[in-house]
Amino acid sequence: MYVVLMAMLALNVSSDVLNGFSLVDESLNRSTENANAVNQGIYKTFDEQLKSNPTKVKEWYDKAQHVRKISDQLYDLAEELKVSIVKMSDGEEGDVHNIRNREDLEAATQVMLAPGTGRGQELYDAINRYREDILKMVSDPQQQKIIESNLTTTVPEKGQTLGKNWQEYMFETMPTSAAVTLLTKLQSDVRYAEGEVLHRLVSNIDVKDIRVNELNAYVIPESQTIVQGGRYRAQIIMAAVDTTNRPSIFIGGKEFKNDKGIYETTCGSTGEFSLKGYIEMLNGSGERVKRDFEQKYTVVAPAATVSADLMNVLYAGYDNPMSVSVPGVPTSQISLSMSGGGTLTPKGEGKFIAKPTQVGGEVTFTVSASLNGASQQMGQFKYRVRKLPDPTAYIQNGDDHFLGGKLSKQALMAADHLGAAVDDGLLNIPYRVTGFVATFFDNMGNQIDEASSSAAFTDRQKNIIRQLARGKRFYIGKIKAIGPDNIERTLNGSMEVTVN
Repeated sequence: MYVVLMAMLALNVSSDVLNGFSLVDESLNRSTENANAVNQGIYKTFDEQLKSNPTKVKEWYDKAQHVRKISDQLYDLAEELKVSIVKMSDGEEGDVHNIRNREDLEAATQVMLAPGTGRGQELYDAINRYREDILKMVSDPQQQKIIESNLTTTVPEKGQTLGKNWQEYMFETMPTSAAVTLLTKLQSDVRYAEGEVLHRLVSNIDVKDIRVNELNAYVIPESQTIVQGGRYRAQIIMAAVDTTNRPSIFIGGKEFKNDKGIYETTCGSTGEFSLKGYIEMLNGSGERVKRDFEQKYTVVAPAATVSADLMNVLYAGYDNPMSVSVPGVPTSQISLSMSGGGTLTPKGEGKFIAKPTQVGGEVTFTVSASLNGASQQMGQFKYRVRKLPDPTAYIQNGDDHFLGGKLSKQALMAADHLGAAVDDGLLNIPYRVTGFVATFFDNMGNQIDEASSSAAFTDRQKNIIRQLARGKRFYIGKIKAIGPDNIERTLNGSMEVTVN
């Protein structure tokens, strides 16, 4: 039974949440492929322009190749870590695109944080170098802010109190599916940052012919992961857009007016959706060019977890430690409430103490998160409330708890009281003994009961123990004790003591 209870201590991530990670990972991969297609088109533009005018283009071409190199390096590192984590979880045959042990909490920790071999610091340093390098090539403050936010390695301010660095904060006890999704998001952010720099570099050369001959429509989402109730935000552009000749955008047959081509809508339900329409603009010859566009995106249900740090039940009148988290949301932006009777006290980032009152009932925890400046409910979780289990009585013998059997008379005389506690590897709860009965037998076999109205041995009990010969037995029973729930209980059974 205890093995089962220990297993229940782990953060229980439901199959729905794991499936959600898979959906998000697939959506991120699609967005990354789209962004990469745009980027490759720009690299092709540089190749063609370099051939036609190397003197004018060489400076910007070299910078673009540098961007490609550092972007591919960080992208490939993330891919390598994804493969390592999945193989650690599923074995050498593990497939990043078909993870079997998605709930494995050890693989990411081992690959990223193992002493001496963990690669978390390597990834941390690589992201910092890339961010610093790429931001030097972005002049737009808004784009700088987005890139810096996407590639941040800063632990949330209050998270520092937990003593975790960035790699521990991101990967410690993270399910394999979630760790792979985090690295896929990093790859998506790398392609996004790469694209922003390439668009700025290409604007420094004359790509008029390419605008006419290689004109295509693209949708660039600002955020690829959307929680139900959040907002999907995307920029709809043509490749190599001329800022003096803004295109006309049509969605659902109606013209969408926005000077910067920013489209935004509230995501009210889950599932896969498509943003479809077309763009019209004039080319260099004054001809109207039309290009269709379509961008799929996935909206997932809110995903939150609340776990009792002990097991899947709570004890009435007891300080039950709780943990709460929402994937992708800093703990500083998460709140937790409890209904069903009792109190809930915050104890640091993502940590709470729940103290329910109604034995046999249920309590409900409601998780909320601050998203886009508004509070949104992320899920509800129910727990059964039980009475604290009965403790085990003991006699303190040095540093050990004597639970029955042989004990020297010297140790017996040194012990002045009984103790009681629940100490089974899961719980460690002290109780206060309020009374007990010691039962002795004289030489004729007559039973002698001596009661104590406290945890202490009475003088009469001590005197009888002092007179017992080696090998004689006596019993301690009818033990009464009070726990943290202030409920007095009489313990079953008795302790047999043999004088040694």
